[in-house]
Amino acid sequence: MASIIIGSQWGDEGKGKLVDILSQQFDVVARCQGGANAGHTIVVDGKKIALHLIPSGILNEKASCILGNGMVIHLPTFFKEVQGLQDKGINYKGRLFVSDRAHLVFDLHQMIDAMKEAELSNGTSNDSIGTTKRGIGPCYSSKASRGGLRVCDLYSPEHFRKTFTRLVENKHKRFGSFEYDVEAELKRYQEFAEMLKPFVIDSVYYLNQAFKDGKKVLIEGAQSTMLDLDFGCYPYVTSSASSVGGACTGLGISPNKVVTQIGVVKAYTTKVGSGPFPTEQNDHVGDSLRKAGSEFGTTTGRPRRIGWLDAVVLRYTSMINDFTRLNLTKLDVLSDFEEIKIGVDYKYKGETIKSFPASLETLAQCEVVYESFPGWKCDLSHVTEYEQLPIQAKNYIKRIEELVGVPIVYIGVGVERKNLIERKELI
Repeated sequence: MASIIIGSQWGDEGKGKLVDILSQQFDVVARCQGGANAGHTIVVDGKKIALHLIPSGILNEKASCILGNGMVIHLPTFFKEVQGLQDKGINYKGRLFVSDRAHLVFDLHQMIDAMKEAELSNGTSNDSIGTTKRGIGPCYSSKASRGGLRVCDLYSPEHFRKTFTRLVENKHKRFGSFEYDVEAELKRYQEFAEMLKPFVIDSVYYLNQAFKDGKKVLIEGAQSTMLDLDFGCYPYVTSSASSVGGACTGLGISPNKVVTQIGVVKAYTTKVGSGPFPTEQNDHVGDSLRKAGSEFGTTTGRPRRIGWLDAVVLRYTSMINDFTRLNLTKLDVLSDFEEIKIGVDYKYKGETIKSFPASLETLAQCEVVYESFPGWKCDLSHVTEYEQLPIQAKNYIKRIEELVGVPIVYIGVGVERKNLIERKELI
């Protein structure tokens, strides 16, 4: 059976660390969607390891790691990460695999991404989405319009050439003249095809066979539920299904295979890119949290937007994913605050609304109802057991559990693997 780790906010909750730790208990770790727009940072023995495509479970040398069919893969980035693993002495050979059905992100897609963002930024209003410009949206667009290329197409040279040439021609029609050397790119991808061969598998068969063989599978979600193409703050979303449903379509497995849904929740809220952010703090609170939590993007390096924890968002994402347990991360970042707040409800035109609204115009007019909690004003990095936490921190955790209706089983109190409290009695 499978467990899935999903972000419950707008991303950057710290999913990679939990995947890294829990992967020690699993035989297979798989990513199901997204591309190099994801950024998972893991700290091992004081050293940071940043991954964008390869599952965080790669650090467990007993686990096989799969880039699933629902992903979009920029091969230069993939090979750069593979080289990074090799440089760090991490063994990946024979256990890192790429789905033959995954779509390919070309440099062309990245150029289009930047051009589209520039288009949206023009004029009196800036309507840009705030993408990472990694080509993810344009690649998924090529996929949906049936004009994309998959990993398996690398091994059909004539088909690859014909489809790729048509793809470039179509983009020239849409965006006008821009410099792009088709022949040089085709030659480069011929070389990539040979380099990639040892990694390519039929991932759908592989995973379903793993289930038949009784193996345990951990699914690593990328981005987050509030960035889901259907359930996030559209259009300020990613281009894939980043909630639990994406595991089935992005890996080719049936829903009944996923038995444990773990939601990862940062102890406050962060967001990258444009769009409404109800609990955002554009003041000394936001600045202090950003500095204490080192809130700068793994993929882009840009500063993240900061806000208090939003229980309306958490109830909404828990409803969609049916979380069975939660991982509360970065609790230690709140340690210097005298007062800590949780947004517990939204009011629209004076009335409390039942759930997170679809309309961004409605959301922008919502008033957040807050509850305040006293801070604990002490270092938590040495804490290894739940009972060792100060009563103020326990009360904060308890209130989150009450508001969301899901137990918090894992609590992060620092960046290292050892800084994770596990409440085993709740599992």
